[in-house]
Amino acid sequence: MPFKGVATILTLTAAGWFFKLWLEGKAAGGTVSILAWFVAALAMMAYTWVWILRSRTGLDAQALHQRWVWDKRMELADLAYGKLVRVRGLEWLIAPRLYVRTLAGKFAVFHAADPAVLAECERMLAELKAFRTL
Repeated sequence: MPFKGVATILTLTAAGWFFKLWLEGKAAGGTVSILAWFVAALAMMAYTWVWILRSRTGLDAQALHQRWVWDKRMELADLAYGKLVRVRGLEWLIAPRLYVRTLAGKFAVFHAADPAVLAECERMLAELKAFRTL
C-alpha cells in the first residue's frame, strides 16, 4: 500500500506542477512545445498509476496470476524454480518480486507487496523446493 501512495503523490504532484506552469504561462511554445512533451509524460505517468492501483496478484490451486497492463499467468504444475527477490528495508518503496521459471525454461516475474500474498508465495516456494528435490 505505501508504494501506491508514493505513486499517487508523484503523479498528483507532477500534475499540480504542470498546472502551475500552465497558469504562469511557462508551458507555451511552438509546434513541439514543452506543453506537448509534458502532457505526453503526464499521460504516461497517469496510465501507469492507474494500472498500479488496479493491479492484482494472486495464487490459487492451479496457477500464479497477475492482472497488470498485460496479464501474466504461470501454471503451478509447470514450475521448476522460484525465488522471492526483496530489497530489505525498502520493501515499502520497492515491491518484492517473485521470479519463477518453468521446466521448459519460460520465466515470469510477479510483483507482490501484500503480506498475505507474500506469505503464500513463500509457502508455495517451500513446497516447490521440497517437491523438486524428491
